[in-house]
Amino acid sequence: MKPFIHNDWWPVLQPEFEQAYYQELHNFLKQEYQTETIYPDMQHIFTAFDWTPFADVKVVILGQDPYHGPHQAFGLSFAVMPDVQVPPSLKNIYKELDSDLGIAPVNHGFLKRWAQQGVLLLNSVLTVRDGQAFSHANKGWEHLTDVAIQKLSEREEPVVFILWGRAARDKIKLIDLSKNIVLQSPHPSPLSAHRGFFGSKPFSKTNDALIAMGEEPIDWQLPEHVSMSDLD
Repeated sequence: MKPFIHNDWWPVLQPEFEQAYYQELHNFLKQEYQTETIYPDMQHIFTAFDWTPFADVKVVILGQDPYHGPHQAFGLSFAVMPDVQVPPSLKNIYKELDSDLGIAPVNHGFLKRWAQQGVLLLNSVLTVRDGQAFSHANKGWEHLTDVAIQKLSEREEPVVFILWGRAARDKIKLIDLSKNIVLQSPHPSPLSAHRGFFGSKPFSKTNDALIAMGEEPIDWQLPEHVSMSDLD
């Protein structure tokens, strides 16, 4: 699977694409895309990296694997394509954003504006079969994305890591806590949001941390209107 990465992530991750595990993953994905319906489309697998260059990353929001419904996933964790109904977890993220910073929810789930400001919206697993959550887990993606997290953790400029839910919080072992900021809470899904996600104030805490680092805070306000042309 030829990586669509056109920025400074390429030299960071390129050695991984030569490893045996990635060659096995490549062969697996080639077969899967030929015989199954896989999300996201091939050209959008690496959107998170392509839209948020390595040197520009200020914040990482870590998800698990892509949405497994038609026309939803396009390579950013928690986000969906324009004109697609906002999924329940993202609705809860918007509710917390409103409670935290008074930013009213928008009627779409297209998070490109966050990505362009340095928010890396990264899933641990980058592909999935139609209708089968976690179907591409333990095929090699986790190794690649763990390396991405470690490389960011080692970078001279610190990063705010937002870890929602047990799977994301397990990644704390990859992060140098002496210089990076980690914000943890339960997952925003309807099953767990009321156990501590609501009221956790991740957006204001992130911006406070960025200001303390001497960085510009994130403008979490999303545009009211987006279209498929914004996907390019």
